[in-house]
Amino acid sequence: MKIGNTFIRGILYDNPTFIQLLGMCPTLAVTTSAINGIGMGLATLAVLLGSNVVIAMLKKFIPAKIRIPAYVVVIATFVTVIGLLMKAFVPALDKALGLFIPLIVVNCIILARAEAFASKNSVLLSAVDGIGMGLGFTISLTILGSVREILGAGSIFGKAILGASYQPALIMILPPGAFLALGCLLALYNWTVSKKANQF
Repeated sequence: MKIGNTFIRGILYDNPTFIQLLGMCPTLAVTTSAINGIGMGLATLAVLLGSNVVIAMLKKFIPAKIRIPAYVVVIATFVTVIGLLMKAFVPALDKALGLFIPLIVVNCIILARAEAFASKNSVLLSAVDGIGMGLGFTISLTILGSVREILGAGSIFGKAILGASYQPALIMILPPGAFLALGCLLALYNWTVSKKANQF
């Protein structure tokens, strides 16, 4: 039951974007389209899963005084691997996400899970936590990117859905649109989901 709770909390009740408000820099910067949201979310998920597992395995061997630098080294290793894989297999997405892939190293979601969860729990639970939090982040970014792309370009995943007569609200693909969309989604999410968090 604890495994299931850990997984669901990461997606819904401790969602890193809509509940904890972590990782706001990439959330606001790269979500101009749904595909960018998915790409950033999955890259973060892969790094989160890998770093959680390795930190949970090595937690007894890492001295307390250097735990944060050690976590950063582990996280940076996974970020480098993911970055190289993206350059090799999805160069267009890598170019669209740009600097935000290397910046995963200092993403507060990953450092927070390393410090608060992986360093205190088993490898299995840490892996489940990484997957749950990573999926929660991916879903959040995809929803935000979808809303901005639909309103700002009349398309979803690059395909036009609102017809030629639709007049796009260009503000939605600009920085102010990111804040507007995120604010509305935060209000909606907290109104519908977070009220149940304490009962879970």
